Amino acid sequence: MQKAAGAGGSKAGGGRRTATKAKLYEAAVTLIAEQGFSATTVDEIAERAGVAKGTVYYNFASKAELFEELLRYGVGLLTESLQRAVDDTARSGGTKVAALDAMIRSGLDFIATYPSFTQLYVAELYRTGRAWQSTLLVVRQQAVAVVEGVLREGVAAGELSEEIDIPLTAAALVGMVLVAALDWQAFQPERSIDDVHAALSRLLQGRVAGTRG
Repeated sequence: MQKAAGAGGSKAGGGRRTATKAKLYEAAVTLIAEQGFSATTVDEIAERAGVAKGTVYYNFASKAELFEELLRYGVGLLTESLQRAVDDTARSGGTKVAALDAMIRSGLDFIATYPSFTQLYVAELYRTGRAWQSTLLVVRQQAVAVVEGVLREGVAAGELSEEIDIPLTAAALVGMVLVAALDWQAFQPERSIDDVHAALSRLLQGRVAGTRG
């Protein structure tokens, strides 16, 4: 009994720490998106998250480490959502093009849910000299690799053209969704997510779908 209680306490403690980190991530991404990394202080992050300043340093050694882990966390969520779209399509017997289309919708849903993170992520992709640049490249490739895998399977099955440049096409599809979604939210907010998805689906069908020969 005592061991079981201890294990339960450990799980509860782990759950609290995970919840605290989620609050810190949310606070950090919102503040940094609003005013930039350099202008955002640990005090502000703690205040926005509703925790003591010491709590930030208990979970992260520095503001830079918090931001690096934030990138891992956010892009990890995106990667998981893309993979779920692929798996759900496979379970329903859908084609590889259908899986790509499902990933487009999944990406739009993610961006609509986490707009501040998406803005921050896209901005950081094109900055150089950041301490977390290598981490950003690694997590970006994890997301792109999900798309690459579907493209390779589609080519192997004869569903997609052998002429497709898989790495470049995968990166282009991810970039298309990110940029189109940010443009939608910033300049065309009156459009529904279904409308935006339909437009990107037509682009996908015209540019990627096709058979060998």
